[in-house]
Amino acid sequence: MNGKYNTSEQNKQLVITSFLQREADVPHHTYDEELLQYEYLKNGDLRSIEESIKFFRSESMGKLSTDPVRNKKYLFVATTTLATRFAIEGGLEAQTAYNLSDYYIRQMDICDDVSTIEKLHTEMITDFTKRLAAIHSDRAKIDEIGAPAALSKPTYRALDYIYFSLHQKITLKDVAEAAHLSPNYLNTLFKKEKGSTIQEYICSKRIEAAQNMLLYSDFSESDIGEYLAFSSTSYFIKTFRERVGMTPREFQRKYFRHARFTSDTHISYKSENPKPDLPLNNT
Repeated sequence: MNGKYNTSEQNKQLVITSFLQREADVPHHTYDEELLQYEYLKNGDLRSIEESIKFFRSESMGKLSTDPVRNKKYLFVATTTLATRFAIEGGLEAQTAYNLSDYYIRQMDICDDVSTIEKLHTEMITDFTKRLAAIHSDRAKIDEIGAPAALSKPTYRALDYIYFSLHQKITLKDVAEAAHLSPNYLNTLFKKEKGSTIQEYICSKRIEAAQNMLLYSDFSESDIGEYLAFSSTSYFIKTFRERVGMTPREFQRKYFRHARFTSDTHISYKSENPKPDLPLNNT
C-alpha cells in the first residue's frame, strides 16, 4: 500500500467477512447485547459475570485470528479494556482499574490454552464487578447523608495525587493545589463524596500499600514504614494495628504463604505480579 490507507482493499475485506459470517450464520452480537454486561459491571451487578461468560465463550465475539489461542488473547485484551473503562465510570479509582487491567493482561499472556484464558476472563470480570459492588454499597451508606453519586473532578485529581505520593509526606495544602481548590473547601467536598477526610483516606491507602508490601516483598517493618512516609517505625506499627487489628509482623505471618501460594482465593497467580488493593484490608 506504499504507506497509504487502502480504502478499497479494506472495503473488500469487510464485504468478504460479512459474506462469510452470513454463510456460517454466525453474526456479531448487537451493540446493546455487548453493552449490557458492562453496564452490569459498572453498577456492581453480579449478573455481569453470567453475561460475560455467555459472550466471551460464544462464536459471536468475532474472529481476530485464525489461531484459537491468539484469537482469545486478542478478545481478552479488548474486553479487559472495556471493563476497565466502565469500572472507572462506575467509581473505581482509575489507577486501581488500570493496575488491575495490567495485572490480568500479564496473567493472560502466560496462558497457553483457550480454557485457561476463559477461566481467567471470568475471574477478571468477577473481580471488577465485586469491587464495584462494594463501592456502590458504600455509596448507598454515604447517600443517606446526602452525598452525590458521582465524584467531582477535584476529588479525582486529589485521588490521583494521593496515589502517586504515598511514599512522601502529603499535606492538605499539597492535595488542594493538585485539585485546584482551597484546602478547606476540598476537605469538605472530599468528605462528602468519599465519606472520610483526606488525612483519613491517605492513612487508609498507606495501610493498604503496607499490606501488599508485607505479602509480596521481603521488606522489613522499618523499611515499609519509612517508604510510606510514616514518622517512625513505632508509629507505623501502632497505626497498622489500629487499622488491621494486628501488627504488621502478625499480618505477614498469617497471610504471607496464603497469598503467595494459594490461587483459588483470587489473590495472585504469581508472587511477582501482585494484584492491587487486596481484599484483605480492614480499613
